[in-house]
Amino acid sequence: MTIRFDGKVAIVTGAGGGLGRQHALALAARGAAVVVNDLGGKVDGNGGTATAATVVAEEIRKAGGRAIANGASVTDLAAVHAMVEDALREWGRIDILVNNAGILRDKSFAKMDLADFRLVMDVHVMGAVHCTKAVWETMRRQNYGRIVMTTSSSGLYGNFGQSNYGAAKMALVGLMQTLSIEGAKHDIRVNCLAPTAATRMTESLMPEAVLRRLEAGAVTPALIALVADDAPARAILCAGAGSFERAYVTLTQGIHVGQGADAAEQIASRLDEISDRSGETVPESGAAQGALEIAKATAAQR
Repeated sequence: MTIRFDGKVAIVTGAGGGLGRQHALALAARGAAVVVNDLGGKVDGNGGTATAATVVAEEIRKAGGRAIANGASVTDLAAVHAMVEDALREWGRIDILVNNAGILRDKSFAKMDLADFRLVMDVHVMGAVHCTKAVWETMRRQNYGRIVMTTSSSGLYGNFGQSNYGAAKMALVGLMQTLSIEGAKHDIRVNCLAPTAATRMTESLMPEAVLRRLEAGAVTPALIALVADDAPARAILCAGAGSFERAYVTLTQGIHVGQGADAAEQIASRLDEISDRSGETVPESGAAQGALEIAKATAAQR
């Protein structure tokens, strides 16, 4: 069955180009009304003009879709709330939020200015928090919402020169985990998308031959699946070059060593046992770790 979004309203941040533009165009083509948000700044976050958002919104309207442009910075909470109010005035509801806006300020940690670290965290993490907070009550009242955080392999697995970006992207996974639990009773499903794509943010990082395979549009089918009516929740979906994978945060069964004087030495000497992935689980919540530890401790006392 074809996934459609007729009657639905979506906000896509960072939608003036690259991945965000592809997401916005695809959502509109499938029937959604779209708020095309983009500050219009450079990759490092400097500058800003709403022209990029306006061009994409016009592109959607020319194709017969519905769209409005918005030039708010996701770091500006008041501007984000105004964007949400504009969408509600225009269409009366908000069903989908795609937190895609981001910047890069790459340097090795030794050479990185902490101001660049804070700014990347502010755009990626607090930008997603601002947008999500601004739509959360609307989605709760509707008993419906689909939210996607844009994470990255740099956060999931690390990447040289991207300590700020990686920290921000992994923080979004943690945000997704808890919001998925809190939103469940209102059918607010929150997921993460980890894209590999040729965009302004990656064009200097990869060879031309690789970039040709990694067109941004190849990622968007994953986004569509993550915001559909029957979307999963708490998924970390990876996508690039037409391939799709799923990442998990897992918990091994581990061992019980107690609190003896040699506990540290036992951990060090038995790390392979602790790391053994047979029987590992994907916890439903953070409480699972404590429950496993208490169960092992209780069993050891018998």
